[in-house]
Amino acid sequence: MNVTARQRAVQQQVQEADKARPKEEMKGAMQAGARRYPEPPFPDQLLEKPGIESEQELAPLYDAPYWKGSGKLEGKKAIVTGGDSGIGRAVAVLFAREGADVAILHLDEEQVDADVTRAAVELEGRRGLTVAGDVSDRRFCDEAVAQVVKEFGTVDVLVNNAAFQLHVSRFEDLTEEHFDLTLKTNLYGYFHMAQACLPHMKPGSAIVNTGSVTGMFGSASIVDYSMTKGGIHAFTRALSGALLPRGIRVNAVAPGPVWTPLNPSDDKEKAKKFGEGTPMKRPAQPEELAPAYVFLASPQMSSFITGEVLPVIGGYSSA
Repeated sequence: MNVTARQRAVQQQVQEADKARPKEEMKGAMQAGARRYPEPPFPDQLLEKPGIESEQELAPLYDAPYWKGSGKLEGKKAIVTGGDSGIGRAVAVLFAREGADVAILHLDEEQVDADVTRAAVELEGRRGLTVAGDVSDRRFCDEAVAQVVKEFGTVDVLVNNAAFQLHVSRFEDLTEEHFDLTLKTNLYGYFHMAQACLPHMKPGSAIVNTGSVTGMFGSASIVDYSMTKGGIHAFTRALSGALLPRGIRVNAVAPGPVWTPLNPSDDKEKAKKFGEGTPMKRPAQPEELAPAYVFLASPQMSSFITGEVLPVIGGYSSA
């Protein structure tokens, strides 16, 4: 049989198989977790910036009730920026469940979210500390780390997670003030915190940065945010090389859509359909992201991994 005949035979076989077994279509959102997670449509709610989690009509799921701790971060001292809500809160809880004391850095706003996170950390039997301020301010970062070291004695893990995001309909409407606020929070904040923590870190310490799927593929209505997240990915890879001689690992998690206060405090219409464009047809909940941070922070789990960006984005196109 010549090549043409073979190709046609394969073509006929595929056509017959397609007729016999039509392509599977997913009904509703994919549910593959330990419990069922919410799916669009979400509440028609707009929060004022920066967004208070306690005010969300549909509360993000962060407590990971089926996660059993096993000492993966036993005795570690961790800092989580943006730790009062969203991904940061879920990370703080799992870090504590794995044996770490956790300092929660958050904006100087209503204390209620930070208090909830600290209480959740303490419920795991670990020490929690809240420190309010702005990571775009170098002085605050230095003073916050000094306060953590005074309380905990050292810093073993830094999770850079605080972020600012706001959609604009047209690129021309992205003002310099808006652009500057995004860069100062998302890039300068990571830079300041890493430099402030490094003098207290020793071999075996870890930095885990929060990147984004937008840093991989871009997003037309958040050009500035996408730009900073791509910069965080590059920062992660470059800093990992710089810190190799000191035995300090640097990695990043690149989340896809995650249900946090960041979303209903941005665009009410987009929030209603948030995450439905992913292959899983829903956003992640914060507790679905937190295990990736535990993995990259734990010397038991990722001692041979540095400079990596781990996407947790709900799958790739099924087309």
